[in-house]
Amino acid sequence: MDGNHDLELILRSRTPIIIIESQDEVRILQLLQSVALRRASDSYMPLFRWSVTDGLQRLDIALEPQALNSDPSDVLKHIRAVTKPGIYVLLDFHPFLEDPVHVRLLKDICMRYTEIERQIVLMSHKVTIPSELEGYSARFDIALPTEQERTGIVKKAVDAYCADHPSSKVQVDPKAHELLIKNLAGLSYADTERLARNAIYVDGAITKSDLPGVMQAKYELLNRGGALQFEYDTATFVDVGGLSKLKAWLAKRRPAFRGDESASHLDPPKGILLLGIQGCGKSLAAKATAAVFGVPLLRLDFAAIYDKYHGETERKLRESLKTADVMAPCVLWIDEIEKGLAGRGGETGTTQRVLGTFLTWMSEKKGHVFVVATANDISTLPAELVRKGRFDEIFFVDLPTPDIRASILAIHLSRRGQALGNFDIPALAAEMDGFSGSEIEQAVVSALYTAHANKKALSTAFIRAEIEQTRPLSVVLSEKISTMRAWAAGRTVSCD
Repeated sequence: MDGNHDLELILRSRTPIIIIESQDEVRILQLLQSVALRRASDSYMPLFRWSVTDGLQRLDIALEPQALNSDPSDVLKHIRAVTKPGIYVLLDFHPFLEDPVHVRLLKDICMRYTEIERQIVLMSHKVTIPSELEGYSARFDIALPTEQERTGIVKKAVDAYCADHPSSKVQVDPKAHELLIKNLAGLSYADTERLARNAIYVDGAITKSDLPGVMQAKYELLNRGGALQFEYDTATFVDVGGLSKLKAWLAKRRPAFRGDESASHLDPPKGILLLGIQGCGKSLAAKATAAVFGVPLLRLDFAAIYDKYHGETERKLRESLKTADVMAPCVLWIDEIEKGLAGRGGETGTTQRVLGTFLTWMSEKKGHVFVVATANDISTLPAELVRKGRFDEIFFVDLPTPDIRASILAIHLSRRGQALGNFDIPALAAEMDGFSGSEIEQAVVSALYTAHANKKALSTAFIRAEIEQTRPLSVVLSEKISTMRAWAAGRTVSCD
C-alpha cells in the first residue's frame, strides 16, 4: 500500500511520539503491522495496541489483551518500566493528555528514548499535543486512496454484492463507473469503501443516478465544521431573467472547466465577482452557474468561520477551502464577500490573516473549483482581492431593463400557475421602472394574497395596485445606487 514507505520512514526517524489524526483506524493498524513484520531481525521492534476498553495487546503476534493495563496511568507506567524497544499505539488517548501526570510520564519515556527505543503512536480523530511534548513529536498524515486503490475498493464492493446476491450481476455503466471512482477522491479508505458499497447495494448497479447521492454523502463526511453549505437545488438559467452576457461568458468556459478533451489546451477558469444592487439576481446567478457547469454548489458562510479564539478562524477557513478542493469539480459561492474580508471593527488582525489565507488559496489552487463571489459594495473590498488576475472577470448586475422586467414577471407568474395571457405584462413591466428582480417577485406574491383575500383570480389590476404601493430600493437608496453605478462604469462588465 502507498502509505507503507512513508510510515516506515517516520518510524525510523527516531521520533519518540508520532501523532496520527485519522478515522481510518483499521487501515493504519494494518499498515503498522505490515511495517513491523517487514523489518529485519536486527531492527525488529514489537508492536502493541492500547485502548481504554481492551488494555494493552500485542499486535505482531497473537496474545490475549492485558486488561490490567487498561488504565491510562498504568499503561504509561508500564511502558516507562519496560527495558526493551517497542512501538506502542495508544488509541483515542487525546482526553487523557490534559492530565499533568500523563504528560510527565510521556515526557519521561521520551527523555530516555536514546537509551531505550520506546516509540509512542497517538492515534485519534484529533490530537492536541501539550506544549511540553511538542519537541518530542512529529505528525504523520496517512495518504488518501489513489485512483488505483479506489478502483480496487469499488471492485471489492461489486464482488461483495455478487457474493451476497449469487443470482444477480451488478450492472455497470462504464462512464458512471469512471465518475464514481473520480468522485470518491479525497475520502479515507473506510469512507470510500462505505460510499462505494452504498452506491452499489441500493439498486445492484453503478449508474449516473448514484452520483448525486455519493457527492452529498461525501460532502457531509467532509464538512464536519459546518462553515460550508451544500446547495442541493441549483437554479438553471431558465429561472433567471436577463444576464445574457454572463450566460454567454459561462457557456464559452464550460468545456475548459469540465476538462473536455476539446479544451485541454485551455486553463480552467478561476471565478467571477458579481457586484450589483440588492435583489437583482446575484445569488440566483451563482446557483445557476453550478447548473451550467453541471457540478455541485458549495456556499461558504463567513459568519460561521469567524471565531473568538486566536487562530481558529483561519483554521476553519483552511478546512473549508480544503473541503472545496476535495469536492472539485464544484462551484464555491461566497455570498456578500465584503462582510467577511472588508474589515470587522476591532478584528482587523484576524481579517488580514483571513484575507491572506484566501488569496493564497486563490493563487495556488489546482483543482477545478470555480469561485462565484457576490458583493453589494465593492468599494469596501481590499484592492488585493479585486485586482486583475484574482477573478477572471468582475460583472455588474444592474436594475433590469423593461424587456428583462417583463421576462422576470413572466417567470414568477408561470411558477405560480398563472396563465400569462391573462395579464398585460408589457404595461406592468413599464410601470415597474426601478424595480429589482426580488421586488417584482414580491409584487406578484403580495397581489396573490390580496386576490385570495378578495376571493378573486389574480389580475393585472391587483399587481398594478401593489406596484403603486411599493417604494423600490432604487428610490429609497437612490444616492447609494447612483454612486455604485458610477463606480462600476468602466471598471466592470455589464451582465446584460
